Amino acid sequence: MKIVILDGFAANPGDLSWAGLERFGEVICYPRTSQADLSARADGADVLLTNKTVLDRQTIESLPKLKMIGVLATGYNIVDIAAAKERGIVVCNVPAYSTDSVAQLIFAFLLQHANHVLEHTQSVRKGDWVKSLDFSYMVAPQTELAGKTIGFVGFGHVAQKTADIAAAFGMRVIAFSRTMKGQEDRKEFRWVSLDELCAEADYISVNCPLTPQTQGMINCDFLSKMKPTAMLINTSRGPVVVEQDLADALNQGVIAAAAVDVLSTEPPKSDNPLLSARNIYFTPHVGWATKEARIRLLRITEENLEAFIKGCPQNVVNP
Repeated sequence: MKIVILDGFAANPGDLSWAGLERFGEVICYPRTSQADLSARADGADVLLTNKTVLDRQTIESLPKLKMIGVLATGYNIVDIAAAKERGIVVCNVPAYSTDSVAQLIFAFLLQHANHVLEHTQSVRKGDWVKSLDFSYMVAPQTELAGKTIGFVGFGHVAQKTADIAAAFGMRVIAFSRTMKGQEDRKEFRWVSLDELCAEADYISVNCPLTPQTQGMINCDFLSKMKPTAMLINTSRGPVVVEQDLADALNQGVIAAAAVDVLSTEPPKSDNPLLSARNIYFTPHVGWATKEARIRLLRITEENLEAFIKGCPQNVVNP
């Protein structure tokens, strides 16, 4: 069996091992694969593993030996699921491996905005505390999270874990999702409409998958309904947000702040309007990338492949 990893560097920049896959066959790992190189590298593969390398209909139909596609991520919008199903190719993803890590990043954004640790560190390093007339000073307001409301757009694993953390901080939790079922055991929790969520939340965390229905849903209309003191956090997928609309909302003071781990194009183009917007925090799509999460990612990928070989595939997204 020929197993080709198309873009292994992000998941394993060298601190982990692909050896666990070698018991299933020949493993060829490329750190990155451009669309120009894709056909040649994928040719003859029984299994393709991809993180962000796009496998469209034309590519899938050109690979007669391909039997399985393993997505080294939870989101699988980079694979033409319908084309794979038509060819009888099983597509598996890795769900929930980064839940704790992404929830942790969401709260890192909240705490940075609440306490402005970076700005105070920079001020102290410049000598401002040494020169201060008082024992204490602030370069930005300090905010207590207890009693504030966090709203979730989508309420899957990551949102639920983040809600647990929010509850420990004494925050109220509201959420909107496609189903809006369950969660009866949660205290200080309510299902709400999107309009209610915008009107009530001090912090809004976007945690929905990218679908035709969610693409562009965070737009000028949505943002205009938010509190002017509110913060938007997006750790889901970049295209869920209309970036020009968010940049305008930040620059015009429609909302107070934003934080994003994802953008519509990654790496972003230099003219992305968010890169020059006011009051926005960035991380370069690293919410998933703690070492602990990446270890789980590789382990579940191996389990997916083993289950497929045994004839009982798991985590299948195109049944």
